[in-house]
Amino acid sequence: MNTPVEQQTSLPATPANVDAGEIDKFSQLAHKWWDKESEFKPLHDINPLRLSFIDSYARLTGKDVLDVGCGGGILSEAMAKAGASSVTGIDLAKKSLKIAQLHAMQEHVGNVSYRMVSVEDLAAEMPAGFGAVICMEMLEHVPDPGSVVHACAQLVQPGGVVCFSTINRNIKSYMQAIIAAEYILQLMPHGTHDHRKFITPAELARLCRQAGLEWLGSSGFTYNPLTRRYHLTDSLDVNYMIACRRPLD
Repeated sequence: MNTPVEQQTSLPATPANVDAGEIDKFSQLAHKWWDKESEFKPLHDINPLRLSFIDSYARLTGKDVLDVGCGGGILSEAMAKAGASSVTGIDLAKKSLKIAQLHAMQEHVGNVSYRMVSVEDLAAEMPAGFGAVICMEMLEHVPDPGSVVHACAQLVQPGGVVCFSTINRNIKSYMQAIIAAEYILQLMPHGTHDHRKFITPAELARLCRQAGLEWLGSSGFTYNPLTRRYHLTDSLDVNYMIACRRPLD
């Protein structure tokens, strides 16, 4: 079984591309990561959709996978159970990593491990170290999303797939992802998102091109407040996911 997360952590060697307020916000909620009726309910609800999208492009079976910004390990565990050879989850919120490790131990998921390390430092340590790199719901929470995209491109092997998800920046996303989700439906705590940090698909596509990645495909997902279910959609107006490929050398 994996060693405790404390023995796998490492402090960033370079100034971390992280918002201390964001880390503190998620650290205060760390004990609720695996409560499916808590503030993290939306992540549990969309997890099957995320996993399906990722697997359709990355073909997880037998791959060494990196989950960037893994939080409490909801997606990391799902990818491990879906057939990945190994899954490494990284985050800079120590409390979340502890919860992730404990849950993996309770569930006897032996092919997932966790480290407290920045994606930039890991890219310097393990270039081309993973068959697939996944970064979900993180880019809109960091000061420099381009740095994350570049590091992810460095971490994936030539021919490997990188998947991102984030939130589009427009009036519709402001109304749905903040006003509706945080204040009306109360699907997540107030202040979870900052609309100024949302990223348009065009901006993300440009960051991927600059990092040397080729765009493969995209999908949006939407929430129906009546059925309380999420669905994949062709619209990238609000929440969306993209898949990219690192060209063969």
